[in-house]
Amino acid sequence: MIADGDDQTAMDLSPQAAWAEAWHLWSVLVPRRSTTGRIVYGKVCRRYDGRLWKYKKFTESKPDRDG
Repeated sequence: MIADGDDQTAMDLSPQAAWAEAWHLWSVLVPRRSTTGRIVYGKVCRRYDGRLWKYKKFTESKPDRDG
C-alpha cells in the first residue's frame, strides 16, 4: 500500500468560527425572512450557520427605572 499525501477525507472536521455562533446587530434595508418565516427589516439580529445567514427580529429592552 502506498500512502499518498493528497488523500482528503470527505468530512470537514474544522470547527466553526466563534463569531458565527453569536447573534450580531445588523441593519437590513432589503426585507429578509426570519427564522420563524416572518419578514424582518430595520434593526435585526443575524448569525451565520455555516451555509446561510439567519435573521431574527431585534427587540430592544428598556432599562428599569428605580426611584
